[in-house]
Amino acid sequence: MKFDRVLFTAGAVFGAAGVALSAAASHSGSTNVATAANFLLFHAPALIALSLVAAQSRILHIGTAILLLAVLVFSGDLLARDYLGQRLFPFAAPMGGTGMMLGWLTLAAGALFAPRNN
Repeated sequence: MKFDRVLFTAGAVFGAAGVALSAAASHSGSTNVATAANFLLFHAPALIALSLVAAQSRILHIGTAILLLAVLVFSGDLLARDYLGQRLFPFAAPMGGTGMMLGWLTLAAGALFAPRNN
């Protein structure tokens, strides 16, 4: 499966999971679940948009992959804490958060150094 389809699918799944988790958080009052839902919902449209352009640049491709994995690790850790009572692994949430920042900065670099289409 091509990476653009994986990204689009991941964005759509992030959106659906974010809505479901927002509903769960509103009933349970869990801040971890609400935070995970927010991050999934914030990144869902970004992944869908990036699925349309990431193939144009290797830097964008890498930044998008970093972003996808980082959101999974960050949100997954928050959800594991709430539903499993334990972390995914030590420092998973901080690593996921740092990864998201790195992903966004890599995307910024990709935009600056993208080949011109004039």
